[in-house]
Amino acid sequence: MDIRKIKKLIEMLQESDLKEIEVSQGDESVRILRSGLNEPGANKVIQQTEVYSAEPNIEQKIEPKKIEGNIITSPIVGTFYRKPSPDKDPFIKVGDSVEQGDVLCIIEAMKMMNEIKSDYSGKIVSIDVEDGQPVEYGQHIITIN
Repeated sequence: MDIRKIKKLIEMLQESDLKEIEVSQGDESVRILRSGLNEPGANKVIQQTEVYSAEPNIEQKIEPKKIEGNIITSPIVGTFYRKPSPDKDPFIKVGDSVEQGDVLCIIEAMKMMNEIKSDYSGKIVSIDVEDGQPVEYGQHIITIN
């Protein structure tokens, strides 16, 4: 399970009145617990994360994917949006041609909408982030060839 999804679950737990969240995805399961804030001696939130896998521990060779083209990375931490607003069309789609300076997406950070513009001219080869997904600084988001 992706560490970003686990972090999002922890944030959701902190923002709610729940004391425990358990999520299963395929053969993986994550359980996050929080101690009660009203318990004596509990002055902070404690999270415990356990990840179980039904797969045996087998060492696998994972070869890095060769990326053909120019990579656009996230300049900030935030939430990735493909559209200027929910009722509008996306800025780009795979296969579209873009020019240097064209807006590719928006990353929302601290309630500010930041337009991400292309540093390259070319064709969109891939969009590697889903709409509404959190992104990290330096994360690969779009490939232009």
